Amino acid sequence: MKQIEALLTDIESKIEKHHLLQSSVSEANVGWHIKHSLLVLDSVIEAMKKSEPAKYKWSFKIPRFIVFGINRIPRGKGKSPKMVRPETYDEASLRTDLEVTQKKITDLKTLENDKYFRHPYFGDLKKKQALKFLMIHTKHHMAIADDIIKAENK
Repeated sequence: MKQIEALLTDIESKIEKHHLLQSSVSEANVGWHIKHSLLVLDSVIEAMKKSEPAKYKWSFKIPRFIVFGINRIPRGKGKSPKMVRPETYDEASLRTDLEVTQKKITDLKTLENDKYFRHPYFGDLKKKQALKFLMIHTKHHMAIADDIIKAENK
């Protein structure tokens, strides 16, 4: 859990650079990657809170096996569901969204281990796997944001 909290601190440090865009790195700007990461964190936590453990179904999924095995998401390989694709945001809204996510992280800490969420490519992920996914996913987008910022500073 401390790793996710550390990633939220990293996100906070990038908010002031939300407007930066480097099309050679990503079609989206830093703010998009921040907002998307926060939307994913929030939606996963909410889905887990509402989940009914008796309905959990394990299944073998090659994408999950690969991503969890290498602990990263290859760039340009995934497509985000519409519900977690940001449309509008600015510095103030990103700060507000971050505060909301930080509060939801406290909910995540108290969730039972058999709570889960259904990922469109990875299948049902119980709490331990969901946390791993959230770490990998957030690191992926913050690495892209870092590359945009570095490219801008050259």
